[in-house]
Amino acid sequence: MIAAARTEDTMCTIEIEHSEESLHAHVELDGAPVLSPGDRVRVHGAPIHVTFGDRLRLRRPATITRASRLERAWTRLIARLELTELFEVSFTPRRTP
Repeated sequence: MIAAARTEDTMCTIEIEHSEESLHAHVELDGAPVLSPGDRVRVHGAPIHVTFGDRLRLRRPATITRASRLERAWTRLIARLELTELFEVSFTPRRTP
């Protein structure tokens, strides 16, 4: 029997800025729950559109889906493998063709 996914409902604050100084979107979950590798967060509601020069801050409900032990281990393994793709080591003073 496969165990059902554990979920938690909470509220979150979303801050989006689309300006000359910054282009970002941040989500802060109420209660600052600890998220682990493989956990997923889904913010509910209609898509948000911010025009250039605007900044928006709003509240929305969110659902946290906790990863199983297997999903957590798989996520850690894949993350390490993908991280090694970023490494490039060269001991020559210049690149060779």
